[in-house]
Amino acid sequence: MPSSLKALGQARPSGASMAPPAGCCSPAGVQRRLPILAWLPDYSVQWLKMDFIAGLSVGLTVIPQALAYAEVAGLPPQYGLYSAFMGCFVYFFLGTSRDVTLGPTAIMSLLVSFYTFHEPAYAVLLAFLSGCIQLAMGFLRLGFLLDFISCPVIKGFTSAATITIGFGQIKNLLGLQDIPRQFFLQVYQTFRKVGETRVGDAVLGLVCMVLLLVLKLMRDHVPPVHPEMPPGVRLSHGLVWTATTARNALVVSFAALVAYSFEVTGYQPFVLTGQTAEGLPPVRTPPFSVTTANGTVSFTEMVQDMGAGLAVVPLMGLLESIAVAKSFASQNNYRVDANQELLAIGLTNVLGSLVSSYPVTGSFGRTAVNAQSGVCTPAGGLVTGALVLLSLDYLTSPFYYIPKSALAAVTIMAVAPLFDASIFRTLWRVKRLDLLPLCVTFLLCFWEVQYGILAGTLVSVLILLHSVARPKMQVSEGPVLVLQPASGLHFPAVEALREAILSRALEASPPRCAVLECTHVCSIDYTVVLGLEELLGDFHRQGVTLAFVGLQVPVLRVLLSADLKGVQYFSTLEEAEKHLSQEPGIQPYNISEDSVPEHKVALLKA
Repeated sequence: MPSSLKALGQARPSGASMAPPAGCCSPAGVQRRLPILAWLPDYSVQWLKMDFIAGLSVGLTVIPQALAYAEVAGLPPQYGLYSAFMGCFVYFFLGTSRDVTLGPTAIMSLLVSFYTFHEPAYAVLLAFLSGCIQLAMGFLRLGFLLDFISCPVIKGFTSAATITIGFGQIKNLLGLQDIPRQFFLQVYQTFRKVGETRVGDAVLGLVCMVLLLVLKLMRDHVPPVHPEMPPGVRLSHGLVWTATTARNALVVSFAALVAYSFEVTGYQPFVLTGQTAEGLPPVRTPPFSVTTANGTVSFTEMVQDMGAGLAVVPLMGLLESIAVAKSFASQNNYRVDANQELLAIGLTNVLGSLVSSYPVTGSFGRTAVNAQSGVCTPAGGLVTGALVLLSLDYLTSPFYYIPKSALAAVTIMAVAPLFDASIFRTLWRVKRLDLLPLCVTFLLCFWEVQYGILAGTLVSVLILLHSVARPKMQVSEGPVLVLQPASGLHFPAVEALREAILSRALEASPPRCAVLECTHVCSIDYTVVLGLEELLGDFHRQGVTLAFVGLQVPVLRVLLSADLKGVQYFSTLEEAEKHLSQEPGIQPYNISEDSVPEHKVALLKA
């Protein structure tokens, strides 16, 4: 990584003080909103060379993928290309990661197919509305909401989506016709019609998959080029690297050439992509109504039809894009601004809807190609975007001859790495309870995506709330009972704490004193204060003492504000046990409002 690229979000040095937030009109504020200003002044010819190579590599990858993903979305092929260029230009100005590329992805295309009924007008409107929601979240700095979707939920969704997308391409791989898109019906009809397989499509599709796999393995095992290598060796390495990086374009071109050769002979054994609309997309406002054979569907009705998609699509788009950005930022030692990423992807979807794009997000596969190609800045996206526009203007005629089985092979090989079989074994070993949201999400996503994500998130939140309501406590039995909560105390935990103390201290015969060791408790709320007040009263009526040890400053401030009576606090657990065991010379501290300085809570002896 060139040293000047540290401006693209390098972490602040350890120990450096955090500067106050810059105003939106200050130079720092403007640079934060326009990250291009951080790296453009240092742009060099060497960076230009590397960005051009990376942009070309990504462009050769995205063109066949865009055509394939449009099929996944249930849209005409040109809509994949319409969705593939706007993100390149927007991210050039607003992106905080040099590696990320925005565009159509397999998972987002699957979601679009669920919620837009294979109607382009719905898909374009969904892009516009998703972008508006994402922009609002960015401006309101609501990126933290994504933190409530846990890793098991994400893994469950992506694994289910991988199977759904991959199996959905079997019909194209085998040349089957009239296969429904609903997953369970799709599985049934595919097996029912497997006897109608077209041999040409099946053979070509399998050949394409094998070629893609071989080229990928070659790409993974090609040693890096060293300057000391002989020119001939460097040239051969460069050719192999180019061929393996652009493997999608090479395989699709090979398949199209084979199909064209058969077309010339008058016999066509493959199902072809067919006519693709020529030229650049017109710039126009998103369709806020659509005319059908049954009349005009209003904007309100379109929104109602898309339903949960207006929440699922923007959230999953943000989640996928930010996950990709953070992953590569961590690998390459720089930082990304999550809220700025929200703005970038939101504006991409809003502007993309003006050129008939469907919702897009960050692509893990193409971002990996970008990083491996040595990209230096987001300027590489300009080359990718220009290549997509050129293909729309000049290459749509050859797209006619691309066999659908070849595009199915591209899609299957692209999504296969997303299925993480090891996650089940990992969670079984690390924390088995996390398998519950994973399995709930995984299974329900085959029925309806929104139900899977919602149910998985709900299970994750319930697990989280259970740990809050029933915090683990270390209990030491003896003449004096000692309880140590392992985490913060909040209102759902009051009854559990009260029951634990009453059952072990006051219901014993005879009642005994207790110590609440609060070293790990950094915050409490008003309900907890009321619960502690009741406990203190119960202990007082039984003639025994409830003492506190290790109260943190925030907890002491709350107790001071509540003006609790009879609270006895000790510096150490040993002091508390000695005092409660009636040993002379040990006196408790009582919390006094006058004895709490700002820098540290001070206690006065009674």
